[in-house]
Amino acid sequence: MIKIGTALFEATEELEREKGISKEVIIDSLKDALVAAYKKHIKAKEAPNVEAILDEVTGEIGVFRTKLVVEKVEDENLEISLEDAKEIDDEVELEDEVKIEVTPENFGRIAAQSAKQVITQRIREAERKLVLDEFMEKKGTLTTGIIQRVENRNVFVNIGKTDAILPYREQIPGEYYKPGNRIRVFVLNVKETNRLPQVIVSHAHAEIVRELFELEVPEIEDGIVEIKSIAREAGFRTKLAVHSNDPEIDSVGACIGPRGSRIQTIVGELKNEKIDIVRWSEDPVEYIVNALSPARIISVDILADDENAHEALVVVPDDQLSLAIGREGQNVRLAHKLTGWKIDIKNESQAAQAEAAYQAQYEEEQPADDDYSDAIENEEEPIVEEEYGIDAEDMVEEVPSEEIDGQEDEE
Repeated sequence: MIKIGTALFEATEELEREKGISKEVIIDSLKDALVAAYKKHIKAKEAPNVEAILDEVTGEIGVFRTKLVVEKVEDENLEISLEDAKEIDDEVELEDEVKIEVTPENFGRIAAQSAKQVITQRIREAERKLVLDEFMEKKGTLTTGIIQRVENRNVFVNIGKTDAILPYREQIPGEYYKPGNRIRVFVLNVKETNRLPQVIVSHAHAEIVRELFELEVPEIEDGIVEIKSIAREAGFRTKLAVHSNDPEIDSVGACIGPRGSRIQTIVGELKNEKIDIVRWSEDPVEYIVNALSPARIISVDILADDENAHEALVVVPDDQLSLAIGREGQNVRLAHKLTGWKIDIKNESQAAQAEAAYQAQYEEEQPADDDYSDAIENEEEPIVEEEYGIDAEDMVEEVPSEEIDGQEDEE
């Protein structure tokens, strides 16, 4: 057997502490490496009865073949005679199996070289699997990291056992990412590669706002207040629709906190990003009105509400149009994302003009009220004929007055 001493066990314990790779993984890798080296030594691709055995007490390792005890040996690689087996174990009998050491002489250098390659590979595989498993569990959650460097507009963030990539599209516009600063990011995806898994994170994802509110608002964590929808344009503005499952608790007030303490903490974490908290409602009209706050709304007309389209026309006072639409359409855009409704906004003047134009068009399409009376005055009898297919003269037969008088006398 090959003497390896206690250094191996000390190294495995250190790896387990530093990288979380278990001691058994390293020892199994060493055994597999020794078997692979032996097969290469004897120039055999298959050797199913060969295994490596490590004695942890003495610190020795060797290669052994398992052989069947028979009366007459036909295959020396698989069988051993009873007489030879007795030299190894006096109590052995026919049809028993014995382990024979077959470690070649001067095998230490070859085994060490092979073991180094296999162990290095196994450590990388184990480390990759640990990282993959860890971040697969973190996928879709918030985590904290330290900015390492910025390359080609991508920011590399250390989040533990690996450096995650913060792509340019997931960064907050105008944000300066300084190496060494701590940053809270959302784990978007984990991709398996030949080396360490590639972790993609976001600093602009809407779920970051949800996570922050869950951390700051106990009612949300307890399930009393529920976040129904989030619409975010990172770095500028976020709208949050909340609903309380307890009628005695105000959902908006719970999120704001005493004197705005909770919302101020979240706004500070988001670098002073503006946050609108609105009440969610099952009634689409009420929900749309809330979503367009702080603008005042006069009316909401539902134009379409089915599985194919959700459209609404909103009318606001003349002085509220720019507030309802928002800078570069931001307010109405976020309201659309929050509610899922396509919202068309008009002020009172525009709505009145549109109503007047529609009424005028409607009246033009309707026939004049005196068309029929004019036709009668002009004795345009073909009107009746054209409509019913008969002559006007045939409708009533004139009876002479003499005949009527005669009938009365007879009676």
